[in-house]
Amino acid sequence: MAKGKKFKRSDRSRPYLNILDFMVQEKAFLAIVIVGIIMAGIFTGNKTAAMWLGFFFAAYATVANDSIQSLGTFIESNKAKRWWILWLYVGTIFLGVVSFSWFYFDGDVTFQRLLKPDGTSPYPHPESFSFFQIIAPLVLLILTRLKMPVSTTFLILSVFSADTSGITSVVWKSWTGYIMAFILSFLVWYLSYNFIKKYFKSRKFNHSWTIVQWIVSGTLWGVWVMQDGANIAVFLPRSLDTFQFIVFALTIFGGLGLLFYLRGDKIQEVVSEKSRISDIRAATLVDLTYVILLIYKLFISTVPMSTTWVFLGIIGGREIAISLARTKKGKKHRKKAGKMIFKDFSYAMIGLFVSVALAAAANKSIRDQIINAIF
Repeated sequence: MAKGKKFKRSDRSRPYLNILDFMVQEKAFLAIVIVGIIMAGIFTGNKTAAMWLGFFFAAYATVANDSIQSLGTFIESNKAKRWWILWLYVGTIFLGVVSFSWFYFDGDVTFQRLLKPDGTSPYPHPESFSFFQIIAPLVLLILTRLKMPVSTTFLILSVFSADTSGITSVVWKSWTGYIMAFILSFLVWYLSYNFIKKYFKSRKFNHSWTIVQWIVSGTLWGVWVMQDGANIAVFLPRSLDTFQFIVFALTIFGGLGLLFYLRGDKIQEVVSEKSRISDIRAATLVDLTYVILLIYKLFISTVPMSTTWVFLGIIGGREIAISLARTKKGKKHRKKAGKMIFKDFSYAMIGLFVSVALAAAANKSIRDQIINAIF
């Protein structure tokens, strides 16, 4: 080793030492996960305790993972703002959206993502919670810590699905959302690249962009709550009484405060590594494309959808468009964009496979259907 060169533990060639280093660095997080798993095992037989435990896990895990899509660009482009200002803005929108759903749909806070007008549900509230249903949010938390933008909808809703149709309908709607998002984002950024390059070149911008971005980001967040609030509320009864609603709303409101205090935490790097996404004008354009698709998918059916996959389609289409539109010689940018998209998509597929495995472990009927389909 050259003199004066600082030794880095991560440079070791023995992989098991790197794993040990990770465990030491994340000892507090791992301790929380282990305690959570133990508590899940203890309260599995107690419906009320298991319900609230699973909900608290899901409340933070869902918001933490999905922050990259609904709030990631907002956080990244407002680094100079105080965290509590961002929190109060986003938190107020959340309280307004879920309160409207609770009043309008008679106790349902999910805009009928979990409860149909006839009172039936493809994701019925269980008579007793299984161990795998309770730990599903913990699995999501672990994947989030590893910076994997996995689908919260697949990972959590799948373990509550009454049969495989509850999973396949979500997968189909999410797949079409990804393809539409990729194509739309590609066209927007490829066709407007020269215009954006010319007028977004300067780091200085009109302050009206800030107002526009906050309006667009606020709309995006509100639509996201309509789509993905079901991933958190799935642990609670399909119609909440006043006490349950207050706990539901205040818990997530507090979780948002922690998220903004941590500035998105580990998963935020998925957004930060993208090309000039910290520019408020680029962030606004990304969010505008995203919110248009979410609004379309929101009203086309009440089937839940993976907003993560739609977001990955938006980001993927943008990165490919920019890499192809660049006038610089060489394939460096194209290779970098391709690797990013492949990595994000691979992580999303890992989340899908884990979701199906958890659903099969938690639900015997799904397990039997999968086995019959294979054999």
